[in-house]
Amino acid sequence: MVPVTPPSSAEFAILGAGVAGLACASQLHAAGRSVQLFDKGRRPGGRVATRRLEGGLEFDHGAQYFTARHPEFQHWLKPRLAAGLVAEWSGRLVSLSRGVITPEPSPTTRYVGVPGMSALAAALAGGLPIHLADRVTRVERREGQWWLLAEEAGLCGPYRHLVCALPAPQGIDLLQEHPVEFLPEMQAVTLAPCWALMLHLARPLPVDYAGAFVADSPLRWIASNSSKPGRPASECWVLHAGPEWSQATFDEPPATIDSWLRDALWEAVGCAPQDVLASSSQRWKYAIPPSPLSERFLADETLHVSVCGDWCGGPRVEGAFLSGWELGRQLVSR
Repeated sequence: MVPVTPPSSAEFAILGAGVAGLACASQLHAAGRSVQLFDKGRRPGGRVATRRLEGGLEFDHGAQYFTARHPEFQHWLKPRLAAGLVAEWSGRLVSLSRGVITPEPSPTTRYVGVPGMSALAAALAGGLPIHLADRVTRVERREGQWWLLAEEAGLCGPYRHLVCALPAPQGIDLLQEHPVEFLPEMQAVTLAPCWALMLHLARPLPVDYAGAFVADSPLRWIASNSSKPGRPASECWVLHAGPEWSQATFDEPPATIDSWLRDALWEAVGCAPQDVLASSSQRWKYAIPPSPLSERFLADETLHVSVCGDWCGGPRVEGAFLSGWELGRQLVSR
């Protein structure tokens, strides 16, 4: 990753340095096309993230793992596996409902970044010019070129083609002043939130599994972060609440969420409350696309603007990668 300050003009501007934006930029960069990425976060990756707390604790608080079913993603992944940037997570996963455990009916091969999920984003971001920690608030079209207005960098450009690799609502906010032909498709997309809670426990949780899909609970998922390869041997757990519960409690203070989700964990696991040494919460506003579009990406050839993300063509990390990857390939071929 090569941060650029101030951002340079380029043929392509990509808003969003999550998996989709990085995959798109990788295709363009490999083909020798000039590209400039922008992201409001301090690091690339979006929800492929690792949170670091005091005392050296680390948590994968966003995406928990990823699959690799598509041949193109498998091909990209192979050298990263060989380099140790990614590893298979072989921890036992179960389904859980009020303490009743059901084994996973058909185990799936799952992967994680090493030593944290953010390593996957770092592998994608290598060599790319990324302008971080700056929010783009407006996009303008002048004489057939795109210009961007960023809070810190000011006016940036020009760019021949604009790619919005953002959650659909954020992309709409930027593009709605322009006659973009695919805006109706974007406006039909919904994205659900997710509350995440990170817990460092004083003692091991009394369970024999590494993670669980949870039913009949505010929780949808729990996982032992320490069970993943390359993680420190500490009793760190990540809890994800379900989308409906997260939506209903979206504006509650973090301390209240912390208490409620702790109680949900003890009930789901079927154990007495445990001593918690440290905790932290994260509210992901645009976490889950319940009904992704069937298209991998959307493009307006007249205005030279495209969009991609995990809400196009399929959710999750692999879907985001394929969305950006296929858009990048299409842009290279022009």
